[in-house]
Amino acid sequence: MFRPLSAYIGLRYVRSRQNKGFASFISASSTIGIGLGVMVLILVLSAMNGFERELAKRLLSVVPHGEFIAVTKPIDNWQQQVETLEQFDTVTHAAPVVKLGGLLQKGERLKALELRAVVPDYEIRVSRIEDFITEGSFSALTGNSMVVGKGIAKKLKVGAGDTVQLLLPRNSSGNGQFAAPIKRNMNIVAVFDFGGSIDETLAYIPLELGQSIAEIGDKVHGLRIATDDVFAAPKIVREIGMKLDSYVYMNDWTRTQGHVFNDIQLVRTVMFVVMLLVIAVASFNIVSSLFMAVNDKKSDIAILKTMGAKPSTLMFSFVFQGLTNGVLGALIGALLGAYLANNLTDIVLFVEQSFGVKFLSGDIYFIDFIPTELDMRDVVFTVISALVLSLLATIYPAWRASKIDPAKVLGQGG
Repeated sequence: MFRPLSAYIGLRYVRSRQNKGFASFISASSTIGIGLGVMVLILVLSAMNGFERELAKRLLSVVPHGEFIAVTKPIDNWQQQVETLEQFDTVTHAAPVVKLGGLLQKGERLKALELRAVVPDYEIRVSRIEDFITEGSFSALTGNSMVVGKGIAKKLKVGAGDTVQLLLPRNSSGNGQFAAPIKRNMNIVAVFDFGGSIDETLAYIPLELGQSIAEIGDKVHGLRIATDDVFAAPKIVREIGMKLDSYVYMNDWTRTQGHVFNDIQLVRTVMFVVMLLVIAVASFNIVSSLFMAVNDKKSDIAILKTMGAKPSTLMFSFVFQGLTNGVLGALIGALLGAYLANNLTDIVLFVEQSFGVKFLSGDIYFIDFIPTELDMRDVVFTVISALVLSLLATIYPAWRASKIDPAKVLGQGG
């Protein structure tokens, strides 16, 4: 079977190195180091992909992708405005909203909250709030009723079917005196459990009730939209806002929840750089092992040169020898990384149950588990990066091997 001379020599040197204790240890450590670096990098990238997926799937399924809030006066004829927004190709659905702030009271317990007055049939088109309802029904949001987050319900110790008192600021009369707050007895018809800070602050009431409290007639404070590409929402909101007739503030999800996405990207970048440095450090072991191999094989190199072997042949022989470590490490790391990445959620859950710890708290973060999503492009890119670093580590020792002078080596041997 035909094999290039450089590959044949390199393979012979790899086999002979296995019988040498220290050289074999240095070679194995470089392979293990590269494999661990590749494996961890794939795990980190898969976890970050999982967080991005959950961000789009969970957080951005409740938080509006974009909002247009009136600046000077409420938006009139909101039904027609919704139809106008939905005519844009990048907008999937639109819905009205009235924004209010107030206090919720149950006995001696008080909780500040943000109120969103909405039409249930419209709201479920721009958000997936129904998917997170744990008690009651979101469609029952009519009359003096409200839907609250689990954090609010836990704070006030209430649930679906309970009655609470809603305290709202009254419009100032302009005489400098403090006006007594508006009080409304509200029936909780549903509780949603999304996770994170939203559960602690957000509540929904019917649009008609919100309009009555805000004294704006049949008008609304703003319009919410869902886009076909959540990560393009800032551009879409800006383009649409410039075409609207009303004078509005243009908000998108990156203003309120963008820090979560930015944190994910920052961790991805930092961990990618750190793991590449780990792979690079492991690759330097290839330099050490090749220098040892070159010193050990000086006489063989001299003999091959006197027999007519070209410097390029000798150089590629040692490149092949060193690259073997990189290939083995990258392949082993990729296989282990892909397997662990596909099962990362279950593995972390097992560790949490075994040691009684919790890595992510649902009360703080928008999820309470470690998500994962393996992207083969990340695997390919990581493997290629490891191979490139391994190749670069072999060049200088291999070049030094090709520059050995046969006369000096053989003369010393004589």
